Amino acid sequence: MKGGGGGYFYGLKMKQLSLFFIVFICASIVVWNWEKTPPLTTLLPPDDQVLQPFTDELKREHVTQEKDDLKEVEPVVDLALPSLSTNTASLNARQDEHPRTSHDKHHENTKIVVEKFIPEGYNGSKSYQPQLVASVNSETTESAMREGIDSPKTNLEKQACNLGKGKWVAADNRPLYSGFGCKQWLSGMWACRLTQRTDFGYEKLKWQPKDCKMDDFTKAKFLKKMQDKTLAFVGDSLGRQQFQSLMCMATGGEEMADVEDVGKEYGLVIPHGSARPDGWAYRFPSTNTTILYYWSATLCDLQPVDPTSQTTDYAMHLDQPPAFLKHFLDRIHVLVLNTGHHWNRGKLNANRWVMYVGGKPNTNRRIADIGGAKNFTIYSVVRWVNSELRKHPGLKAFLRSISPRHFFNGEWNTGGTCDSTRPGALEVLQDESSDPVAAGAVKGTKVKLLDVTGLSLVREEGHISRYSMRGSPGMQDCLHWCLPGVPDTWNELLFAEI
Repeated sequence: MKGGGGGYFYGLKMKQLSLFFIVFICASIVVWNWEKTPPLTTLLPPDDQVLQPFTDELKREHVTQEKDDLKEVEPVVDLALPSLSTNTASLNARQDEHPRTSHDKHHENTKIVVEKFIPEGYNGSKSYQPQLVASVNSETTESAMREGIDSPKTNLEKQACNLGKGKWVAADNRPLYSGFGCKQWLSGMWACRLTQRTDFGYEKLKWQPKDCKMDDFTKAKFLKKMQDKTLAFVGDSLGRQQFQSLMCMATGGEEMADVEDVGKEYGLVIPHGSARPDGWAYRFPSTNTTILYYWSATLCDLQPVDPTSQTTDYAMHLDQPPAFLKHFLDRIHVLVLNTGHHWNRGKLNANRWVMYVGGKPNTNRRIADIGGAKNFTIYSVVRWVNSELRKHPGLKAFLRSISPRHFFNGEWNTGGTCDSTRPGALEVLQDESSDPVAAGAVKGTKVKLLDVTGLSLVREEGHISRYSMRGSPGMQDCLHWCLPGVPDTWNELLFAEI
């Protein structure tokens, strides 16, 4: 009996082991296949891990506000200064000629590349490795942002010429229009020739890409290339500077009575109770070329929560483009988008903007973070524009990278200055964009990156600084640029791309 019972249990144990072994082999095969071809639901980590690499940086975000831009106060997110590209030989020569200042010390030990773009809110307390911020919600945006996170580095899409890599050179044919003129299109607050400023060397520099030749911009070439077409800038006040710059370039800064104001065709009229319209549109009858600007500081749709109330909050639909774009995209041939400096709590609270996703108030705490919301919106609007390109085969769309600020020795409201009269460097030799978020957003799409960050980072002397038409001292404007100036180069790059 014992012997028979032992054989029975022994046989049973062997069967159990065999069964376990078979299950183990099957499970291993399933796991191996799972890793090789994961289903869509496994492309992203759990929701609480998506932003983990960036949460620490975003938690340190520090909110600031920028000075008045006409009537409207334009607060900005603090953009810590990255390492600036510096030609060390020329820098050493300059330091021998001038006493050491805090500005000179800022450039100590810099290399011949613009090394990295430091995100909003970084306080310099520890080393930072540039990465994409990934805040997700919709399936399309999730997969797109995941691609950016998985990329080892945010290289520009391979192209025959990297227009953002090169150097600034002196040029006799600069500026492209008079700093005393162009009053028909240029805001006086940005015309530094009309202020107390006495140095204008910043007007004489021309951008020269390293690996290719860029055709010189002329108004005749531009208007011919844009015949029967519309070019639209949609973005914040830096987008408006680029718009005004292009109007001056396209007219040579001269008065042109035949240029038509066609703002009404695009609903760009002064709303009741406002000081100015939401944008401007002008048409050149000779070539039927229209250039317009629409103010959308955040690139997301804004709608009143209660249209019947004068004190209503405004739904900030982070996953929807401005209604203006949806309505007029079929009339646009070249689109340039930008955003960045309006994303801060002060701005949201002052304007009673409330974040919405999927038509409802946002409940995702990572998207509620300003950095996460900004980057989620940039990815969303780029993906929407990309999805529309097949319906509009004649449309060329660009996302312009962020325009850097240059506050030294403090912030805009704590004595920060940008009094330099010389650029921080003349060369930008890196291949990657200095704005990894913008580079990541356009990756895998047909929307192109208009990469101006690196070449603008080294032009700290080109800002409005302390000068104004009033002549009274006040807070320095180290965000906006003198015109003529750096934004003209942004338009030269745009001209080369279209």
